[in-house]
Amino acid sequence: MSNSSAVVLPSADRAVAPCCPPLTERPLDAEEAVRAARMFKALGDPVRLRLFSLIASHEGGEACVCDISDVGVSQPTVSHHLKKLKEAGLLTSERRGTWVYYRVAPSVLAAMGKLLTASA
Repeated sequence: MSNSSAVVLPSADRAVAPCCPPLTERPLDAEEAVRAARMFKALGDPVRLRLFSLIASHEGGEACVCDISDVGVSQPTVSHHLKKLKEAGLLTSERRGTWVYYRVAPSVLAAMGKLLTASA
């Protein structure tokens, strides 16, 4: 069972992808600012940032939860942080047997890089 990389907003009940133009290109509009803030807020926690980094840098670009659980917090806390990263649209997941595999959503790293890159 695969999960989408889109975020379902609790209040708006619609999908959002984390992408915006470079900050130096033009001011963000309100919707773009919400998307960018959601992404950065999710990564603003050191445990979440570490989990995101572990997954992004893992061989093949995906990691089993069994390979990334040792980040100094309990397994339920790891699950909570992974859920927050998924809700922000930063990760996708797939259950394979008893394990869940996480992958950085395909466009996320490019979108993050684009947002923080000076326009040409």
